Amino acid sequence: MKQTLLKFLKRIEPDKEKAPLLHTAYDAFFTFAFAPNTVTKEGVHIRDGMDLKRTMVMVVLAMQLCYIWGTLNIGHQHFAALGKYQQHLLEGFHLKLFYGLVQILPIWIVAHVVGLGVEFYFAARKKHAVEEGYLVTGALIPLIMPPDIPLWILAFSIVFAVIIGKEAFGGTGMNVVNIALLARVFVFFAYPGTISGDEVWVSGLTKAAPGGVAEYGWIHLNVLNPLFENFGWATFQAGQAVVDGYSGATPMALAAKGGWEAVTQHYTPGQMFWGLIPGSIGETSKPFIIVGALMLIAMGIASWRIMVSMVLGMVAMALVFNWWGFNAYMEIPWYYHFSMGSFLFAMAFMATDPVTAASTNRGKWIYGFLIGMIGLIIRVLNPAYPEGWMLAILLLNVFAPLIDHFVLQSNINKRMKHVQ
Repeated sequence: MKQTLLKFLKRIEPDKEKAPLLHTAYDAFFTFAFAPNTVTKEGVHIRDGMDLKRTMVMVVLAMQLCYIWGTLNIGHQHFAALGKYQQHLLEGFHLKLFYGLVQILPIWIVAHVVGLGVEFYFAARKKHAVEEGYLVTGALIPLIMPPDIPLWILAFSIVFAVIIGKEAFGGTGMNVVNIALLARVFVFFAYPGTISGDEVWVSGLTKAAPGGVAEYGWIHLNVLNPLFENFGWATFQAGQAVVDGYSGATPMALAAKGGWEAVTQHYTPGQMFWGLIPGSIGETSKPFIIVGALMLIAMGIASWRIMVSMVLGMVAMALVFNWWGFNAYMEIPWYYHFSMGSFLFAMAFMATDPVTAASTNRGKWIYGFLIGMIGLIIRVLNPAYPEGWMLAILLLNVFAPLIDHFVLQSNINKRMKHVQ
């Protein structure tokens, strides 16, 4: 069967010179489906079953629990604003699941179609195979975006990030900064209203506050509702009002205004830990993020040194702020900073990007520690941006080569002293 499929694919291979874009698309599928038939058998080369494509696939698999939770939480937050199905996540499960799917699927499709379209175009122009790096980037971008982001803004951000952040530097493996974070920072600075404030984290409402009402599309009312009615299940009801007293503010926004007391008036520590809070699609559930981080460490893909040092840096800075106590935000106990925002997601999937992170062992400790410290400084002291990991990681991406340079130079100097 495998040989028959292989012969068929070889027979339909487009001409590389006459149809470069079509050949690039063909080559991307072919190399994804089949392992190379020319491999090193002898000599000093290191041989491993994990090639680059399969490494990228493993990273994407480590994110899948975040996708599942994010899909359900989109629906949960929507119905919580309406005062419905709030007792636990499984109440109104079918409505939450399908509402979340209708929201997340277009984001996922745009992230991959636009990003891979740019990759295919540049690969065809350069006449080389499609590189694998966008597999992870395309999976990360939906997880770090708000659930109600306009798709045209998402498309612009991806085109900007892939062209300016990667292709301008030579493609996969040559980028200086994390591409997914560059897409998010583009949205933040170019269209700040779509990724800040209280309105953007809960979808499907005219306003995420009293006075707003639920809005549903054709697929909810004309496709899903008849399906649910056949099973005798609850259906989507357009025009339902947001309950009095509701606020779609994230814990970070609340903490910036009133410290821990303001946060606990809206959310319990358990809700923040498990992820039943508004926020970016994949950044809320801490247990599932931790599972993904442990998978990456166990497979040797992500650096545990960066993760541990980032935790130490954040804790050190939080303890300094607790001691200082200049405002209510500084007085938040250090351990709650793990569950309030996106620290764990940034630690597991963003800071550990092997292309943009420091590569020396000592450099990884320095790199992660500085991200933890600087990220918390931005989170606590910057009133315009009540979260800091995106900016901290991008800043340290730029300085990662310099950190490695000084680490290597230090090692060289020590060895020279022994020689002398």
